[in-house]
Amino acid sequence: MEFALSEVLGFTAGIVTTLSLLPQALKIMTTRRTRDISLLWAISMNIGILLWLFYGIAKNDMPMITANSISFALLFLILIFKLRFR
Repeated sequence: MEFALSEVLGFTAGIVTTLSLLPQALKIMTTRRTRDISLLWAISMNIGILLWLFYGIAKNDMPMITANSISFALLFLILIFKLRFR
């Protein structure tokens, strides 16, 4: 299976942006502190990433679907922790 350059770029961008959420999620899980995270940010990021995921599904774009699925899971976890550890 051969990937087009655009798909390689898409997967690379998705990996980098998705992994950028991991340190924050891990820090929240370790410290149980979310005071410095805006609830509005957490909600709007979840909505935005979910919309990007739906767009990726509509376009059948695997890099977009993969990256936004993982990003949504991490952001949803951050939102749950924000609501739980106020």
